[in-house]
Amino acid sequence: MKGVVFAGNRQLAFQDFGDPTPGPDEVVLEIKASGMCGSDLKFYRAAPGQAARELGFKNPTPVIAGHEPCGVVVALGKNVQAGQAYIGQRVMVHHYKGCGFCPHCATGWMQLCVDGVDKVYGLTGHGAHARYMKCPATTLVELPEELSFETGAAIACGTGTAWGALKRLDLAGEHTIAIFGQGPVGLSATQLAKAMGAQVIALDVSPARLERAKAFGADHVINPAEDDAVQAIKTLTRGLGAHASLDASSSPQARSQAVQCVRTWGKACLVGEGGDMTLNVSPDLLRRQVTLIGSWTFSTHGQADCARFVADRKVDVDQLFTHRWSLNEAEQAYQIFDQQNEGKGVFVGFD
Repeated sequence: MKGVVFAGNRQLAFQDFGDPTPGPDEVVLEIKASGMCGSDLKFYRAAPGQAARELGFKNPTPVIAGHEPCGVVVALGKNVQAGQAYIGQRVMVHHYKGCGFCPHCATGWMQLCVDGVDKVYGLTGHGAHARYMKCPATTLVELPEELSFETGAAIACGTGTAWGALKRLDLAGEHTIAIFGQGPVGLSATQLAKAMGAQVIALDVSPARLERAKAFGADHVINPAEDDAVQAIKTLTRGLGAHASLDASSSPQARSQAVQCVRTWGKACLVGEGGDMTLNVSPDLLRRQVTLIGSWTFSTHGQADCARFVADRKVDVDQLFTHRWSLNEAEQAYQIFDQQNEGKGVFVGFD
């Protein structure tokens, strides 16, 4: 089969790989949708092997890209039990592999493995930008029949990450939340927060993204390049500030504003990867009893809960996708994605 490999320096390679055969505790999926995630761009843009080495993998080898997998089980390893997987099952993949036995792996948080992550599928282990993918049966999360494979791919990373952050914030229907950054993760947070009943204030420096946020249900939109974001949020909340905030932008300024814009006893959650932030600890945190939370993706149980919520509330996650590609269009797809002025892309053709 052909697989897409990040060759480094914004280059892709189509390489030949043998069709995978499952080990005793593994399954093989026929991929039906493979999403494109912002974190893919770090690997796409970096020098060969650089991004994997920064994750602690000393001698990385080229792997098939794609860490938002969704498909159908087509082969089972000999030790895989009926309760774990079955032929024809529609599934997403929790795209991390850990030791499988430590307290974190045992509760579905393989990315927090005590021994360190063994593989991140699509980044340091073969992922979903190919017709087939092999993974441990323990990484599978069933996709509800009501949901499309594209929605499953989104939940497998970006939308699931938004869900994980909102749950960490204990968001409730009477709350107002400010969401900084309206890319795919921020838009997912806007959409899910509205489905939870919250009032949403969406922030971005892109007018086009703010328009999309309105379409996804945002009650108010703010462009921090044009207005004082913290003051605008306080004006919308009778001077109190938001109950909660979420930063999906990775902007140092937005992160600081996400803390400063919440009310006394408020909570601020950081999701965007990398970079830094500056706070004046006493007025920004201590003297307002503010809780600062870091949230990294989700567990297998959280992924399943997100999918069930999306299905039950009929949340139209497919709205996220502005581009659907066949795998043989990967070079063009990543060139467009690299500009980061469009929505989310997904591969749906693997012939």
